[in-house]
Amino acid sequence: MTEAQAPEHNGIEANGTNGNGTHGAEGGNGAAEHSGPSVPQTRTARHRRIVDILNRQPVRSQSQLAKLLADDGLSVTQATLSRDLDELGAVKIRNTGGELIYAVPSEGGYRTPHAPLGESAKEERMRRLSGELLISAEASANLVVLRTPPGAAQFLASAIDQAELRPILGTIAGDDTLLLISRDPAGGQALADHLLRLAQKDG
Repeated sequence: MTEAQAPEHNGIEANGTNGNGTHGAEGGNGAAEHSGPSVPQTRTARHRRIVDILNRQPVRSQSQLAKLLADDGLSVTQATLSRDLDELGAVKIRNTGGELIYAVPSEGGYRTPHAPLGESAKEERMRRLSGELLISAEASANLVVLRTPPGAAQFLASAIDQAELRPILGTIAGDDTLLLISRDPAGGQALADHLLRLAQKDG
């Protein structure tokens, strides 16, 4: 009478390896390790995120921008980021604190995939850019003349236009000077005071 033998399991040992030492279905380096959600790496997704970042906080260098993108799961090389900024029409402007920061024009025919902003975000962007770029505001009747650092007037004008403030009939921007036209024939001073308060300046 032969002794009972332990049942075999088709060559698969208890530790999950087969006879030749390789892992079986349960013990291998399966695809489960790579099953996490992936962040879209398309050019459009990058552009939208870059615009969103530059609209919401000062960015002083490409390395800072690359880190902010990496925090969102978007890994880019220096060459790719340089090309993205060029395609977006991004330029460096000097804010009132003397710092050079990146800015992307929101209007005027630039190839810019605008990140959608709610009303509060548009107003917040106008407030932030007023604080960073507005040097002075002077009023006469229904006109307000705003001064900015060189090259910054169009960015502040874009933020004001997007905020769609009811008292403002229109804006005209040059290089470092921005003209606001008030709907009220005598509303220029109130408008200037409002913008200076947003920028937390005394005028």
